[in-house]
Formats: sequence, structure tokens, C-alpha cells
Amino acid sequence: MTRKSLKRLFAPWRSAYIASFRSTSKSKPCLFCRIAKERRDEKNLVVWRGKHCFIVMNLFPYNSGHLMVVPYKHTAKLESLSDDVYVEVMQATAIGMRALGKVSGPHGFNLGANVGRIAGAGIDKHIHFHIVPRWNGDTNFMPVLADAKLISEDLKKTWARLKKAVK
Repeated sequence: MTRKSLKRLFAPWRSAYIASFRSTSKSKPCLFCRIAKERRDEKNLVVWRGKHCFIVMNLFPYNSGHLMVVPYKHTAKLESLSDDVYVEVMQATAIGMRALGKVSGPHGFNLGANVGRIAGAGIDKHIHFHIVPRWNGDTNFMPVLADAKLISEDLKKTWARLKKAVK
């Protein structure tokens, strides 16, 4: 039995992701700094705000409910954050995980940071941390055949449920 592979998958929404890499240039302000200053939480999908960091949904998620914890301080270097920021980042991570647990009941989480462009950071000038909910059997055929992810719920709907869950 031979397996035919999918040759093309048209995904025009990915062009916004590709364009986002250009937005980190010196001519445009940092995306995370803009979100922090705007205070337009629903538009920007900010779920929670603390004194030193905030939780925002990833606009280009790996999985439904993919969150990021972002310090307000604009820095690419983890070691430049203060102890107070480290503590609140971990507290925010727990808040995000609890909210995701209430909203979608994941079986586990991937937590981490891509520090630097070479490590996979799409926004490499502003350190941020990922919370990716995972479910038993959540790998479907799309990543295997087409290197594409399926997101099962509208981002705004997930945002509303998470916003309510962190209160």
C-alpha cells in the first residue's frame, strides 16, 4: 500500500503570520509593547494583567488556547529581568494553566520560551513564555501530512471564556 502525500494546502491566513515577522523591524514598535500600552484587551486578546507581566493569547497558536506570558519590560534577555518579574511570570503561568484547565480541560501542557530568532522566536526582541495546552491524542493528520495545525475554536470565543475563568 502506498501513501500519497498532500502536496499543497492553501492557507491564506498564514500570510498575516509571515507579515508579523516584518513588524519586528526597527521602524515599527514592538508588538508586545504596543499591546501593553494600548489597554485594548479584547482586541489584543489579553486575558490577564499583573504588575510586571500580562497573559495574551497567541494569534498564531500551536493549539487551541495557546497563551503567552509577556513581561512589560522590553528585553530580549531573560537574565535582565528582576526577581519580582520572575516570580510574577511563574504566578501568571499558573493563572493561565488554571484558566485553561477550567475552560478546556487539557491533559497536560508544554511550557517554554524561544530565546532568540535562531531558537524559533517570531518576536525575538521581547522575551515571552508559552503555555500550550495538550490533550491525549491531539495530534491529528494535518501536522503529519501537511505541517499545518488545526485550531478547533475561534480565538475571540476562547478569549471570552479564558477572561471569565481568570477572575
